[in-house]
Amino acid sequence: MSEAKPFEIARETVKQLTLRKLPPIPANYQKIYCEIAGLPIEPAFPLDRLRDIAQALPLKTPGQQKQRGLLDSAINQLNWAGVKTALMAYGGFSPPADPVTANASGTVLALPAATSSSYAAPGLAPASSTAGAPALTAEFLEQIARLIEFAMPALGNEDVRFVEQAQTLLKAMRQPGADLPAVKLMLGNFGHRLSFAAEDQAEIKLTLLKLLHLIIENIGELSVDDNWLKGQVDALMSASAPPLTLRRLDDVERRLKDVIFKQTEAKGRALEAQEEMRKMLATFIDRLSQMTESTGVFHDRMEENARLIEQAKTIAEIAPVLKDVVGATRHMASDSLTARDELRVMREKVQATDAEIAKLHQELDRVSAQARHDPLTGALNRKGLDEALDREVSNFRRKETPLCMSLLDLDNFKKLNDRLGHASGDGALTHLAAVAREVMRPQDTLARYGGEEFVILMPDTVLESGIEAMTRLQRELTKRLFLSGAEKILITFSAGVAQLAADETGHEAIKRADQAMYLAKRAGKNRVLGS
Repeated sequence: MSEAKPFEIARETVKQLTLRKLPPIPANYQKIYCEIAGLPIEPAFPLDRLRDIAQALPLKTPGQQKQRGLLDSAINQLNWAGVKTALMAYGGFSPPADPVTANASGTVLALPAATSSSYAAPGLAPASSTAGAPALTAEFLEQIARLIEFAMPALGNEDVRFVEQAQTLLKAMRQPGADLPAVKLMLGNFGHRLSFAAEDQAEIKLTLLKLLHLIIENIGELSVDDNWLKGQVDALMSASAPPLTLRRLDDVERRLKDVIFKQTEAKGRALEAQEEMRKMLATFIDRLSQMTESTGVFHDRMEENARLIEQAKTIAEIAPVLKDVVGATRHMASDSLTARDELRVMREKVQATDAEIAKLHQELDRVSAQARHDPLTGALNRKGLDEALDREVSNFRRKETPLCMSLLDLDNFKKLNDRLGHASGDGALTHLAAVAREVMRPQDTLARYGGEEFVILMPDTVLESGIEAMTRLQRELTKRLFLSGAEKILITFSAGVAQLAADETGHEAIKRADQAMYLAKRAGKNRVLGS
């Protein structure tokens, strides 16, 4: 029967189903067909069940979504090897070493060279490269190895298998005469594990930030009346809000150091005040006890004298009793006056101590919010600018990356103050600072230089880009008019931009920006000029 044609085998299969009285289901048909044709009986591909499994898998990360897509494709193609590879990669395991595929009947097929490296690193040519395609070189492999070494610290070392896989890959890439097909396959496997490790680190970072915010918020809720603590909480919330940058964290660290110093000073003075209060209270209690004792003695003497007066029969007997009464009364009055004076002195001390503690807390509140920031606009003040400038200039020297600084001045600010009042002038400054913070990048720094002048530090920025950034800020201000009561006012500024030179200080560059700003004013205002 093995020589029979397929339609003959099919006809005989139907006949046998009838003779054997078997239900005409696909499994019975496949079994009899393979039996007549002399073919091995392969189990049916569980298409529906695999689709149910795929639908149940979570899709929380991009890596999981990618592997779900590969799994769905393999199921639709009835490809067992593809199903296995996708499931192993989904669970964080390396794909099989020999990239193979299988059709629905179980026949194993080698993948062509163009597709067998599905998990290889993009851009790598096969070991036996085709004409015109460059082969991998030892120098290129070393560059990839260094790239992996630079990325590993950011991914942590909690996943021991991932670290071992990276070390094995690095060793294979740096061996003389490396086995390129093997390295290529290892790179593909490592890429899969790398994607999962990176997603894990991102999830960990996000979760830690959420926990930190929860802790900070709870501290703030528990300390409603402590304004100095509220300042610290607000600073921490601001610093831990994405995107995180080292500059923002450094700024908050400096602010908190000021607050902690003042907090320590206030705590020490408060402890001294508490000790003084304790001593005054002890003195008060002692004097009160003495007064009570004196009152008791005086009361006993008065009762005794009253008894003697009742028993007296002559004036001569009453006279000594009256003398004793007068003496006891005078002594009691003297003790009362002394106690009154001491209590008044203690009350004055208490009031003075309370005033001093209140003054310390007011100073602490001021430092908490304004240690290095302008109280009106929230931008850095001159002290904060000096520190930020030192930091950025140090980065400029160390990393040799460009640094721009802009000095901008509000146009017609004096006229605005004279016409609408200082409150409107302050509102205009606040409006400019708020719009500038929205337009600026997270790594940029805004500082109030004085009066209506502001400085913006722009790291990693060349002169042309700095001028463009200030021009964008001008355009944004024209879209968002400043409201003074019911009146809409267009706020404009003139600005000068300078790129820090290798042989100058930060303040010298700001001075050049100031000169360019002055020229912009002379040229008609609402302009940005470079220096």
